[in-house]
Amino acid sequence: MKYLIVIALLFTFPFISSAQHGGDRFKEIEAYKIDYLTEKLELSSDDAKIFWPIYNSWQKEQSDLRKERMQKMISFRKINEIEQLSDSEVQALIVNDFNIKQRELNLEKKYYNKLKSNLPIKIVGKFYRAKEAFKKEILSKYRSQERP
Repeated sequence: MKYLIVIALLFTFPFISSAQHGGDRFKEIEAYKIDYLTEKLELSSDDAKIFWPIYNSWQKEQSDLRKERMQKMISFRKINEIEQLSDSEVQALIVNDFNIKQRELNLEKKYYNKLKSNLPIKIVGKFYRAKEAFKKEILSKYRSQERP
């Protein structure tokens, strides 16, 4: 098990260390996520060698897409009043958001197909279940920390 954790950390270290926004909290969450997935997936060393590069590539693409979305949202947030925009400008902002969401879905499908074509489907299923469970756990953890 320790061997798998070391492999996971080696594959993810470049992505964790390149995190610029969110600082320590982001790094803490990412490290926890890697440990969590490693424990829940129980990958063999061969499966880990396949899974982690795919996962890391997916995380990189998701991060790039999130950055793009945030840039566009920031420009939208800087607009004080929607009434100052033309109808076509408002429509363009809304359609742009749809396009980003579609690209996120396409990315999800792309990596689902990569995972299922390289790993047993039960491992893929465990991954999706663990991913959702992790979201719930991390939200619960940070919500409880925010309460006085």
